[in-house]
Amino acid sequence: MIYPIADSGQRIVFTETVLERFDKYRQMRWWHREAGGQLFARLALPEIVIVDVTGPRRSDWRARHSYQPNRRVEQREIAERHSLGLHFIGDWHTHPEDLPMPSPRDEESMREMFTESCHALNGFVLAIVGRLPFPEGLAVWLYNGQAKMRLVDMTVVESTSKVVGVCKDLALE
Repeated sequence: MIYPIADSGQRIVFTETVLERFDKYRQMRWWHREAGGQLFARLALPEIVIVDVTGPRRSDWRARHSYQPNRRVEQREIAERHSLGLHFIGDWHTHPEDLPMPSPRDEESMREMFTESCHALNGFVLAIVGRLPFPEGLAVWLYNGQAKMRLVDMTVVESTSKVVGVCKDLALE
């Protein structure tokens, strides 16, 4: 799946391996708990290719409508993957809804993560996995600490001939 970032010419690409991992943790039953982790990419501009995701971990706190990762372990994951040439670009988690939308808690977490992290990116990615098949069941957002932008899969963009709610200022560097 490919998500263009406005008219920047850049695209976020989710590999099949990553999408299979997301699919494995969908909350399809009432007893399924939220799962999540981090997104890691190879920056081959104009493409930002998400090739690895972490989580869920045994040390994460997981409930039906809530997820709290182990931040200490996340820092270790970032360091390990950085040594392999992978860049942390954001987070993913599941929601028990067909068409997932970020909660106020999700948005606050992304704002804090962006403003308190040391990085050279113009935005962090939040991917939320819902119950519907992709692309409808995957919501992808870009946050820069002050604004957010929903990204739309290229197949959806091509079928509707327009991108809704995009902003060039959030393109990743």
